[in-house]
Amino acid sequence: MNLRRVVFQHPFRVGVEELPPPTPKPDQLLVEVRLSAISPGTEMLVYRDQWPHGVTMDATLVALCGSFRYPLSYGYAVVGRVLAQGAEVSGNWLGKRVFAFHPHASLLTANPEALYPIPDDIDDETALLLPSMETAVTLLLDGAPLLGEKVVVSGQGIVGLLTTALLSRFPLSSLITLECHAKRREASRRLGATLALDPREIGVLEGMGSADGCGGEADLVYELSGNPEALQTAISLTRFSGRVVVGSWYGDKKVDLDLGSFFHRGRLTLISSQVSTIAPALSGRWQGARRIAMTWEFLRQVQPASLITHRLPLSGAAQAYDLIDRSPGETIQVILEYGQTAG
Repeated sequence: MNLRRVVFQHPFRVGVEELPPPTPKPDQLLVEVRLSAISPGTEMLVYRDQWPHGVTMDATLVALCGSFRYPLSYGYAVVGRVLAQGAEVSGNWLGKRVFAFHPHASLLTANPEALYPIPDDIDDETALLLPSMETAVTLLLDGAPLLGEKVVVSGQGIVGLLTTALLSRFPLSSLITLECHAKRREASRRLGATLALDPREIGVLEGMGSADGCGGEADLVYELSGNPEALQTAISLTRFSGRVVVGSWYGDKKVDLDLGSFFHRGRLTLISSQVSTIAPALSGRWQGARRIAMTWEFLRQVQPASLITHRLPLSGAAQAYDLIDRSPGETIQVILEYGQTAG
């Protein structure tokens, strides 16, 4: 059973290469992967060659250390089953279902601490969305929504939708989402948005208070669209002393902002939010293990596997990335299926 893995060969070119199977070290486990999820945000930066120069792949994940250079393997959401364990690994891991932050590959080796056992009451497809839900949990921790606030979420990709699902559990006065694609607006309404609006429609943003340069009506705005131009809109929708949480990563795309009008006098707070760390103000009470435990619980509650719109075999990886790139309105979450090769 050889190792098959997705490789970003050049910008806009993805292939699947076959290699000899990896051999686990005495302190490692061997995992056969069943499914992996494509991140339509970060992985599209890799696919389109929009990764910022000089930024490492991910210093917090062992499987993603190193600099950005084609050809490369990338990805961080795989689910599989443990096939073998090294002699120095304690406990019985054989046959256990696990999640790993690892590039798309049919086999992987990892130390036990890098793997997350999947609870028995959570299916593989739901577990595959652990990173997106953990990001949504982090966004709520960073934004700290309050009783009766008016909240806007710009962008209803997979992370935006899960953020909406969690926000809908708060006693807000309203929860408004902005999304250009109808399929995602429909999903947003199902997950609890008060209103799901197309920001391109005439009068939509003006009706939310963004036209006169004096601030909007939102107490809290999440910018999760990945579109640099949306950050200016997010600022203009926010009321005096409001907060804007920037969860988008724009890569090497530049952001051009007008901060000389309402922003200066409006005492707005811009908050950068990223899942690899926990805000220092919270780290005394919140650690990685607590956040992961909450993430599993919200996966149980939301059941986000319904947001998977496309399932393709590993051999169709190039088609999967092309679909996300060319037809974002048709996709929400695309996953790769590896098939079972072991008994």
